[in-house]
Amino acid sequence: MTDAKVMTIQDISCYGQCSLTVALPIISACGIETAILPSAVLSTHTGGFTNFTFRDLTDDIPKIMKHWQDEDISYECIYTGYLGSITQIEYVKELFKNVLKEGGLKIVDPAMADNGKLYYGFDSAFAHEMAELCGEADIILPNITEACFMCDKEYVEGCQTREYVDGLLGALKSLGAKKIVLKGVSYEPSKLGVVVYETDTGKKQEYFCDKQERSSHGTGDCFAAAFTGAVLQGESLIDAAALAADFVVESLRLTQDDDTHRYGVKFEKALPMLVSRLNK
Repeated sequence: MTDAKVMTIQDISCYGQCSLTVALPIISACGIETAILPSAVLSTHTGGFTNFTFRDLTDDIPKIMKHWQDEDISYECIYTGYLGSITQIEYVKELFKNVLKEGGLKIVDPAMADNGKLYYGFDSAFAHEMAELCGEADIILPNITEACFMCDKEYVEGCQTREYVDGLLGALKSLGAKKIVLKGVSYEPSKLGVVVYETDTGKKQEYFCDKQERSSHGTGDCFAAAFTGAVLQGESLIDAAALAADFVVESLRLTQDDDTHRYGVKFEKALPMLVSRLNK
């Protein structure tokens, strides 16, 4: 088991399985010490809930970073999820400079869009700033929609062609990212998966699962957390992506018969599978 420490910065939804609420337990279950930097606190996530509370913690981020510097606290990896503003993106760049150890790993999940649309409150200016952050990252984890917004490409609903996906990968490479894990790729209606592209070598690998009937909030966060934990345990990019995809599918499968559980997936019940696969 590695002694690497990861810090993840994203919001806390007190109820609803997404962001830090899933990142902390999943990465910890992978055997990785995990620190958090909350970017905001919400009473629930924003999908399907109304009148939720929201407290912006942007002003706290530089103060937390300064305290870590004073205490000589640093990390082998920084993994970013949902960021609420351009200012927070700029603060992440400062965190990369000031509390990431030399040679440390920068993982960016540009969580801002899905199904052809940006999340509430985001615009093209935010997407372009996120593209700049991805250019500084070692590994990025965009879905098809996020890739399109960052690269000013047309979103194609439904199945894609390999030529279309290759075009997106080339555009993402031009941002400067070293390793790309493109999520939500589908060449046929019954399959959904990821394409892993290592821009320095040109190596490209694919992994696909059977498409599940159910979709849910938070599955992208579950994928990113499991992927981060697996990479820090020494798994290759494609093996980490495959394990994360299987973990999400198992989480969906364990949730599908509960119609009352519409706010996330029962990832907790899938953690034994994740841990056993990592410990093989």
